[in-house]
Amino acid sequence: MALVATRDEGPQSVNDLAGLAPLVLIAVVFWFLLVRPQRRRQMELQAVQRGVGIGDEVMLGSGILGRVAEVGEEYLRLEVDPGVHLKVARQAVVRVVNPDPGPDAPRDIHGDVHGDIPGDTPTETPADRRDTTRDSERDH
Repeated sequence: MALVATRDEGPQSVNDLAGLAPLVLIAVVFWFLLVRPQRRRQMELQAVQRGVGIGDEVMLGSGILGRVAEVGEEYLRLEVDPGVHLKVARQAVVRVVNPDPGPDAPRDIHGDVHGDIPGDTPTETPADRRDTTRDSERDH
């Protein structure tokens, strides 16, 4: 008499699938938490890069700020200072700093690059300041 081992396929195959469930769950969570948001950010960045136009102030990945002076298929010409132009790849743009502000847009509270804020006048001039040097220091 030979003993023949028979295998019951029903319950064992269910247990095999139950072992895969945690792996599938991890893959789905990975997709929703990492891959999907990254793709969305990538699409938004590409839309910004395609939508850049002349006059837009943009920031490059390196942190350089400039105003778009010329737009090409793959390259942009930025004016970073009056008379100073850079030719950069369109993919270097990471964001538009101020997309064509209208007349109702709030003013920049920091003023221009020279520190001038319109309407900001000093209340004290150097001539108005009191001389604080001591008499002994003045004689030397």
